[in-house]
Amino acid sequence: MGSIFQPEIPAGAYDAFAGPARKRAAARQPWTPTDGRMPALFISHGAPPLLDDADWLHRLFEWAQRLPQPFAILIGSAHWESAPLALSSPAASTTPVYDFGGFAPRYYTLRYDTPDATALASLVRSVLPAGQQPHEHLDRGLDHGAWVPLMAMYPNADVPVLQLSLPTEDPATLLELGRRLQTLRDHGVLIIGSGFMTHGLPFLTQKIILGEELPSWSQEFDHWATEALGRGDVETLCDYRSTAPGMPYAHPSVDHFIPLFITLGAASHSDARITPVIDGYWMGLARTSFEVA
Repeated sequence: MGSIFQPEIPAGAYDAFAGPARKRAAARQPWTPTDGRMPALFISHGAPPLLDDADWLHRLFEWAQRLPQPFAILIGSAHWESAPLALSSPAASTTPVYDFGGFAPRYYTLRYDTPDATALASLVRSVLPAGQQPHEHLDRGLDHGAWVPLMAMYPNADVPVLQLSLPTEDPATLLELGRRLQTLRDHGVLIIGSGFMTHGLPFLTQKIILGEELPSWSQEFDHWATEALGRGDVETLCDYRSTAPGMPYAHPSVDHFIPLFITLGAASHSDARITPVIDGYWMGLARTSFEVA
């Protein structure tokens, strides 16, 4: 049996998943204004080996199945920290960014060819003030924090997608950016923050990777964040660097936590309902993911 880093058939679980999933996804009803606002999501996204995890693929897919088919998707990923604010290319079928290393060659051939997203780019510009207009990177595709989970959720690649850079690590600024984007949800746009609830890669041991041990720093941080989310306590979450247990092991760099603030900022109101959707651990990392009304 292969490991997640050297599977016998790279993305073999995705091959088995994709055919039936595409048929079911094709029957989704498109969003209309009568559906009300699309939600905002925070997704723990996983690296390419997510495509070798049948359970995770199905959890992401079934989540999307419960939602109307969005008009478009705007996603902020941990893997694109860039200031000033920027957007990926709106052109159809832009080549993805293969921003990972050490995996089987097949992962570097996978495509996620989405439709033209020019209309979404116009919508994004319309809700941002003149001084915050995003730069368009016409040759930049989606990185793996976007295309890997979207391959599971929207396997037909039939929804226009743009990626938004994270221009800062400051939670308050990201919350305000999310608030600016909030009204896009009234146009059928699904807003996603894509990161990982814990991401202490330097501290993973062989036992943790093999599932024989669960690190306390990951469990403690995940429990703390889940409790704060359940209370709608955004202030506590913003202070994670100094108050969260498990730091800095849970996030030796903060890129995988801060997309959460885009999602929370895009909530309809300060006490909007936060619904946990995916839980559990992958290589000891908490993959907690949630939906905000």
